[in-house]
Amino acid sequence: MEQCQAVLKSGGGRSSCSTSSSMIANVRYMECQKNHAASIGGYAVDGCREFMASDAEGTTAALTCAACGCHRNFHRREVETEFACEYT
Repeated sequence: MEQCQAVLKSGGGRSSCSTSSSMIANVRYMECQKNHAASIGGYAVDGCREFMASDAEGTTAALTCAACGCHRNFHRREVETEFACEYT
């Protein structure tokens, strides 16, 4: 029995397995990309390096960053997908 594993970052790639396979996706939110100077025609970000939830998962406050106060959607999304295939 052979086993293969592929890891894709920020993918759009696909894995094809002719036998059983499983997929695990881990999502992380990195630096804040909100432009605070957009109203005056400039570009300035606050420097927040990684999203930290303000409250427990499942609450509305979990979508607000404790460090910068922005919504989670302003933070760069990084997806790491793992495909595991088993060949028998």
